[in-house]
Amino acid sequence: MLGSLVAAFFLSDFPHNRATLLLLAPMLVSVAGTADTIRCIRKRWSLYHGGVIFCIYMDLMVVTMILVFLLYPYALWMTSGR
Repeated sequence: MLGSLVAAFFLSDFPHNRATLLLLAPMLVSVAGTADTIRCIRKRWSLYHGGVIFCIYMDLMVVTMILVFLLYPYALWMTSGR
């Protein structure tokens, strides 16, 4: 999961925020990782269940950050004076 975030960070060339569709690869990997984490959840609450919920929230934050890297340059382009 964090590897996808690091890859997205370098692919987006973060300080310059370049728009690239190569960010879809880390996005798909992180969504697949989130689905795998959700698969590990149990029906009864326990400390293990709480840990899995914590990991799911971390996965969702990574997915959101990759979406920001993917969509932010397009939003900048749309709002600029062209």
